[in-house]
Amino acid sequence: MSSTITKPVAEVRVGRVKAAIWPNQTESGAVRHNVTFARIYKDANGEWKSTSSFGRDDLLVVAKVADLAHTKIFEVANGHGADPDGEPQS
Repeated sequence: MSSTITKPVAEVRVGRVKAAIWPNQTESGAVRHNVTFARIYKDANGEWKSTSSFGRDDLLVVAKVADLAHTKIFEVANGHGADPDGEPQS
């Protein structure tokens, strides 16, 4: 049995906040993109961990990362000849 591991098509990061951009193929064959956000940190043992929980001081950084991810989706889509909603460009 084989399994397919999907990787993000792009990532953006500001400081310890990052966004991963994931391709999702629709039933019609179009590709749409979803984004996941994470904050990375070191635990008490000095090992890197990640969480999807953000504190007050992270929120403006999350907003900036979301803006960058939005721009990156357009860049990725334009490189493939489609808009971010998977519709062909004229």
